[in-house]
Parts: sequence; C-alpha cells; structure tokens
Amino acid sequence: MTSQMDTDEQSIVLPTSTTSGLSLSLHPLPILNISEHLTRLKLQTRSNSPFVLGALLGTQNGREVEIVNTFELATEEGRDDLVDHDFLVSRRDQYKQVFPSLEFIGWYTVASVPTSRHIALHEQFTGYCSTPLLLVLQPSIITSSSSDVTGQTLPFKAYEPTIEIRDKRTRSVFIEAPFKVETGEAERIAVDWTAKGGGGSTSLESHLQTQRAAVKMLHERILVLVQYVTNVIAGQIPTDHTTLRSLSALIASLPASENKGFRDEFNIEYEDVQLTALLSSLTKSTNILNDLVDKHLVLTGGSRDDRTLNVRRRGMGRQGMMPGDWAMHP
Repeated sequence: MTSQMDTDEQSIVLPTSTTSGLSLSLHPLPILNISEHLTRLKLQTRSNSPFVLGALLGTQNGREVEIVNTFELATEEGRDDLVDHDFLVSRRDQYKQVFPSLEFIGWYTVASVPTSRHIALHEQFTGYCSTPLLLVLQPSIITSSSSDVTGQTLPFKAYEPTIEIRDKRTRSVFIEAPFKVETGEAERIAVDWTAKGGGGSTSLESHLQTQRAAVKMLHERILVLVQYVTNVIAGQIPTDHTTLRSLSALIASLPASENKGFRDEFNIEYEDVQLTALLSSLTKSTNILNDLVDKHLVLTGGSRDDRTLNVRRRGMGRQGMMPGDWAMHP
C-alpha cells in the first residue's frame, strides 16, 4: 500500500480522463528553437540528456493561448534547480522592445515525463505569469495513436498547472493540454526554405548555376583543343589537316580582340568606368567634408556668440561706472 501511494505521489500529471479547456496554438518557430537548443547542448556537453531550460513567449486572450517564440534561460552557477531571474528579466525586456505584443506565458524543457523537479522549477515562474504553461520535448517518445490527447506526431507535450486535492491535502500537478500547430504565410515560407536547407530554388540561383555549368564546359573543351594543338606541334600525334582547318575557321570567326579599333574602344570604356568610380569617391569625400564643416561652424558659432555677448556686457559695465566722464564730455 505504501509503495503504491509513493508511486501515485510521484506522478504529477493527472490522468488523460481529466481534460483541459485550454485552446493552445503552437507556431513552428518555438519547435525549431527548442530542437536546435537540445541539439546544440548535446554537442557542447557530449551528453545524450543535457538539461534544457527556456522561456515561452506568446499571446493570451482568455483561454486562447498562442506560443510564438522562445528564448533560452540560465540557471545559477552550480544549481540547475535555481533560475537566474536577472537574466530572465533582462532577456524578457529585450524581446519586449522588439515584440511588444508578446508576453511571458511559460517555460520549456526536455524530459520523458514531468516530475517533482519540474514542479519546483515551475513555481519559480509564477511571479512572471499567473498560470505559466509547460512545454516538454520528448525526443525519445513519438506518439501517433488516435488515443493520444494531443493527436500530434510531434514529440511535444503541453501542460497546464492546476491544484489537486488528495487526502485533504493540496498539491501542484499538471494537466495535459491539447495543442495544434498554426502557421502563417511567412512562417510557411520560412519553414519550407529551412526544410530545403536553403537550397537554390530562386530563378537567379538557377540562372547562375546554368551559366556556371556552361562556362565550365566551354573551359574544358578549350583545354582539349589546346592540348591537341600542343601534341601536334610536339609531333606526338599525326597531323589532321581537316581538324586544323576547322580549328582555324573557329578562331577566325571569333571577334578580333587585338586590332586598334577594339583596343581604343576598350580603353574608352575602361576610362569611363574609372572616371565614374572617381566621381563617386569625390562625391562621398565632399559629403563627409561638408558634414565636418557644418559641425565646425556650429561649435565655433556658439563660442563666437558667447564672446561677443561678454564683450558687450563689459562695455556696458564701464559706461555705468564712469558717469562723470560722460558729463565732462557731452
């Protein structure tokens, strides 16, 4: 009996028969952020189960909640069970400046199931949100059966905190909350781009790839012709006059690049390009010099006005101190 009771007390998640009335929407960005956070910590710590902790940002309107973004959290040095609140407040305020509509609505971690350790962590976030949510990534458990509450194939579970009364005592527990993945147009484009690994799907990249392949093929064929002519001159292969005549006709069909007209036109184009670059540089230098002169005039103008005002005040003082002189010299 005692053993069974201990087991019941260790389970802090209510049975699936207890449903949550929360309408939760999960966006793709938190999914990507949490997965990247876990993967990075695995590589850094060389551990298959590192401790992952982060905050959830989103919007809440009554019982409708959207998880839009996340950021990582830090713990006190040497204490994974204590959240670094100064770091949390600093990062939350920074995100608030960029995304004013997003609020702190919960936290996330990586675990198979929530335990009493998560309850202790959860209570540290109640000062930032009345009912903070918990999003758990379960990388080793992927459920797809229809009996699952969430009905999702993603290895995520969302939990809502509540209070359970058992044996005339209260304790903090979690209720599993169903969620749905919601994406906007911009998010779908970003996720599609990420899934393709940033592959070249644009028309510009396709055009550049085609041009590169064409230039590479042309270069290889030119090398074959050069090698053939070199071997003929060296006497390593017999002379084929038909091939040489075809090669001579090909070279003759190319535009003459060493005649005087071409060289003069090339020099004119080159000088025009250099002149344009020089004018651009001069314009930029003139603009910088103009700003410097304006700042100098502002500084020296203020000093000159102060000196003129002081001189006028001294002159009026001398006139007021010597009335006799003015009387003697009308």
